[in-house]
Amino acid sequence: MERLFDFVVNHYILVSIFVALLAALFLLESRRGGKKVSAQEAVNLINRDEAVVVDIRERKEFNEGRITGSIHIPLNAIKERAGELKKHQDKTVIVVDKMGQHAAMAVKQLNAEGYDNVVRLNGGIGDWKAASLPLVKK
Repeated sequence: MERLFDFVVNHYILVSIFVALLAALFLLESRRGGKKVSAQEAVNLINRDEAVVVDIRERKEFNEGRITGSIHIPLNAIKERAGELKKHQDKTVIVVDKMGQHAAMAVKQLNAEGYDNVVRLNGGIGDWKAASLPLVKK
């Protein structure tokens, strides 16, 4: 640990550049994943704008509890099944996953398929539950 501290002190310019590049990488990747919406914003989008919810979790997790009216398309099938959302192309698509970790990949894939108005639920179903919002089982 002492050697690390010595390295940082002796090469502060190099370390500063590394930290700046790392921050830029995180910023770029977070923006590429699309806009994030909170659970409350998602409720507003669903109620006011008739947004479509796409749940990308696996079948077992989806059956344990899902947002009312959500469409189940697992992450590994999003590219092949993106055509199922064509009738909703003029609406906002909200991508939901378990904890908000994989939704960015789905947003990127849907954007590549021509869907422009795609957002992701910040924190996934975990935040939805934390906000005490209802889930449907079965």
